[in-house]
Amino acid sequence: MSLIDWLIVASAISLVLYMAVHSRRYIRDVADFLSAGRVCGRYVISVADTATALSVISIVAYVEVQYRTGFALAFWNNLLLPVLIIMGLTGYCTYRFRETRALSMGQFLEMRYSRSFRIFAAILRTASEILANAILPAIAARFFIYFLGFPQHFTLFGIEFATFPVLMAVLLGLALFIIWMGGTLALIITDAIQGMVCFPLMTIFAVFVLMKFSWHGEVIPVMTDRIAGESFLNPFDISHLRDFNAFSLALTIFVAVFHRASWIGSGSSGAAKSPHEQKMAGLLGMWRGSLATVFYVLIAISIIVILNHKNYAVEAHAIRSEISRKVSGELAVSDKVRQDISGAAATLAPPVHRIGTDAPRSEKNNGDTVYLDMVKKSLAKEKNSNLLFQEFRTLYYQLMLPVTMRQILPPGFFGIFCLLMLLAMLSTDDSRIFSSAQTIAQDVIFVIRKKTLPPEQHVRMIKFTALGVGVCFFIGSLYMAQLDYINLFVTLASMMWLCGCAPVMIFGLYSRFGTAAGAWTSLVSGMLWAGGSLFVQRNWADIVYPFLERNGLAERTGQVLEFLSKPFEPYVVWKMDAVKCPVNSYELYFIGMLLTLTLYCGVSALTCKKPFNLEKMLHRGEFALEKQQEVPVRKESWISKLVGVTGEYSRFDKFIAWAVFVLTFVYIFIGSFLVVAVWNIISPWPLNWWAHYFRIVSVIVPGILAGITAIWFFCGGIRDLRRLFRDLRDRTRNSEDNGSVDHNTTTDK
Repeated sequence: MSLIDWLIVASAISLVLYMAVHSRRYIRDVADFLSAGRVCGRYVISVADTATALSVISIVAYVEVQYRTGFALAFWNNLLLPVLIIMGLTGYCTYRFRETRALSMGQFLEMRYSRSFRIFAAILRTASEILANAILPAIAARFFIYFLGFPQHFTLFGIEFATFPVLMAVLLGLALFIIWMGGTLALIITDAIQGMVCFPLMTIFAVFVLMKFSWHGEVIPVMTDRIAGESFLNPFDISHLRDFNAFSLALTIFVAVFHRASWIGSGSSGAAKSPHEQKMAGLLGMWRGSLATVFYVLIAISIIVILNHKNYAVEAHAIRSEISRKVSGELAVSDKVRQDISGAAATLAPPVHRIGTDAPRSEKNNGDTVYLDMVKKSLAKEKNSNLLFQEFRTLYYQLMLPVTMRQILPPGFFGIFCLLMLLAMLSTDDSRIFSSAQTIAQDVIFVIRKKTLPPEQHVRMIKFTALGVGVCFFIGSLYMAQLDYINLFVTLASMMWLCGCAPVMIFGLYSRFGTAAGAWTSLVSGMLWAGGSLFVQRNWADIVYPFLERNGLAERTGQVLEFLSKPFEPYVVWKMDAVKCPVNSYELYFIGMLLTLTLYCGVSALTCKKPFNLEKMLHRGEFALEKQQEVPVRKESWISKLVGVTGEYSRFDKFIAWAVFVLTFVYIFIGSFLVVAVWNIISPWPLNWWAHYFRIVSVIVPGILAGITAIWFFCGGIRDLRRLFRDLRDRTRNSEDNGSVDHNTTTDK
């Protein structure tokens, strides 16, 4: 990095850390630390959520998917839009949770079910959350090692240290520092600052990528160079894709609804001034995604073009060779194997693929094939060679992003990208650590103690819990090997909680028949299913498949799996494989969700003796708080209710709601998706038409919206930050507002 790069990074990080320290003076009780005093405005929440959503792991995961699917699969993501619109406009789950005034998910679960269930659910959620997020520090640390070109080891005071654990400790230390300064308040303030910094930086980076690559001369030729069934441009020609296909898309839509409330209860989810303000923050979130969309798309385009176009054959060879050498150096293999891989990589000539002359690329035959085959052949000499190759292949695809960016970014842009990724890492790590810490502290330790702590001791207890979670993240990243694509791995690791929690949360907020027995059944059955799935997936190459093969069961098991998946082909294909489990994480996840949903409804229906009092839990009717009763209620027309407009909406709120509806439903869903889909069913488009289409809908229009949103949200964020500090100063504190169920009628000013 040049001096200007270091200055860019240091100045922005210093500002973020200063704001974390500044937030400390406003922490006077538990509600300040856990929910920012419940005085946050819509813009500060929305901008903060932008930074939280922008993470190193999400960018790396996005590149993993796009590198294998291009634009084609993304077209079908538009099917999710009507669902997101309805949930955003109605405040599905989030509005009702804010009405409960719970400081944590566990507090809500105790209100709805029982105290013992609150403790069990908190332990299960935390274990699943830590398991899923434990790879975050590892992915971030490995990203910066490869992006900045750090050595694997360094010497300090005559002692040799491994760079990987030291860098992980530093990154986690920064996240813990922010948490200790002010909890949720510090997270929201620093994330809002990071979001406002990221907006202009992402715009600058987007302009750089658009100027560097020729859309028609380089981007489109690479995208069109695919075999039938694996198109990067034609959404109607992707039937042969595996792992990321129509089934995974359908599952995404189902999960968006089913798990709307599954991670609710921490961070900004209870920090708004009112349920309406929380709802508007979610609604504004429909706008904020445009800039991140352009940023993600252009990063993926850069990597696809660099690694597949003949104009960059030399750079592509250098990138793939470096990744092969360095990743093999990280694996637990002998020096001889490492030398074989390094030597073989050095002797490979830069492969030049001539688009239109050579055979089109495919999942099995592409620019990475020769490098992967070379490594697989070398690893065959090692014990557990299948497991080692599975780990190598996972890291190989993950590290394309940092190594490629290091090759193409000039000084200045290098620092901008480094800062973006560092801010993305901070905003994600601190939020995930604090989420787990809050769950443990509020829903396990605090409940088991059965004794109210003074606010200072209560906050201190949460801080030390966060420190313990940070240590767990460090140990998990140090020793946990990720053997699948990030999205699949996180899905599998989260299943322990996610398989059974959705019915518990949704029916807990909306039904009167849900019972504690149904909730217990759902969580326990989901946990057992997830545990078995995790064991099979994690130990397939070294335990499960060798066991089947030794006992002559591999062939018969493969036949059974093929028989079961045949009705769902080509979207679900279960074929025996020695390296990877035939049933992927998405498919195991879907089966588990259907199982727990059925069990929750069935057991609750059998054990429900008296309908639950929802009005009391939601503070409605005779149980309404005085402040909530002061909100004027105006009757709205049926067409206004269609887009979620209620009597609480101001004139500008209505404008925002209608703008979101027109943009997402009318323009994107109907105009850009439904009309195009029907047109292609009747008269299929040629590939060059799809090229123009994706340039408009994925780059140009989101780019224009991103520019408008960046200015709008920057001004709104600054205004809400000033109001936040003013309201925190004037807020009436209540020492009993600490997350206990006995105290459920708090009042805030």
